[in-house]
Amino acid sequence: MRVMLDQRAQVLLKTLIERYIAEGQPVGSRTLSRHSGLDLSPATIRNVMADLEELGLIVSPHTSAGRIPTALGYRLFVDSLLVTKPLDSAQIHQLEDHLHPDNPQRVVQSASQLLSQLTRFAGVVMVPRRRAGTFRHIEFLRLSDKRILLIVVASDGDVQNRILFTDRVYTPSELTEAANFINTHYAGQSFETARAKLHGELAALREDLSTLMNAALDAGNKAVSDTTEPYVISGERNLLSVEELSSDMGRLRQLFDLFEQRTSILQILDLSLRGHGVQIFIGGETGIAAPDAVSVVTAPYEVNGELVGAVGVIGPTRMAYDRVIPIVDITAKLLSGALSQE
Repeated sequence: MRVMLDQRAQVLLKTLIERYIAEGQPVGSRTLSRHSGLDLSPATIRNVMADLEELGLIVSPHTSAGRIPTALGYRLFVDSLLVTKPLDSAQIHQLEDHLHPDNPQRVVQSASQLLSQLTRFAGVVMVPRRRAGTFRHIEFLRLSDKRILLIVVASDGDVQNRILFTDRVYTPSELTEAANFINTHYAGQSFETARAKLHGELAALREDLSTLMNAALDAGNKAVSDTTEPYVISGERNLLSVEELSSDMGRLRQLFDLFEQRTSILQILDLSLRGHGVQIFIGGETGIAAPDAVSVVTAPYEVNGELVGAVGVIGPTRMAYDRVIPIVDITAKLLSGALSQE
């Protein structure tokens, strides 16, 4: 639904939403008269408010003569009326200091915590999705007669370990021979591709070594493709102090159901990967079971030019979008830089 408003109605709607975000109370015509900068009579303001209410952009709570924005009102506000504020240098330095190149999981955790700290809502970061398990290098290390440590260096530099249990004892020279063969022939490819090629080359290999290699490629694929958690979330408890959520047990229960159902948050973050830049989902716009009083602000991030994940802030619809949007935007860009190789 596309709503067209004249300049006067736009100014009054923008003022109403800004006052409601700042104060959390329904906004009346006197407040609009003081803060809008328009020289309008109270009767004219009330008439414009009635028009905005009829369009579904604002609503009057039963207990107050003032109005509050609807999800549609917020949508028009963020799409057409919002002016974002640049972050101050202290906040940018805080992000830069904590999002320097390091262990990928630690950087993702730091980004989630920073989003939460800077916005005082919940910060969520999707763990980078790797392409079909590509690897740079593997090594075997014998732990005991029939236990071998597989060390996998993924293409993004991440290191994973898996223990292989074998049917027979392999000598150090056999382990070196098997690792050398895999590294020489398959490094830089996915483990699935390597396994397919290995089947075609079995005739050229000793059968007992090919068994070990198949086990290594299968375990390696799981090591570089699987992550224990698809995303990291911080600050969920911050939302308990948001009055619109904490005062309604039904909304609160729905919100924490959302946090427990990993697929729902992943679906929201996946939607972010289909667009460009910061995206804002208000209430039920995602089509996912999110409370109507909750908004999600997201932005995708890259690793070496490839979209691999998204960052986001989950908070009330009554959030300071002008602050949250640049925080999410800059966090996504800094995370891209921290995880990308020079």
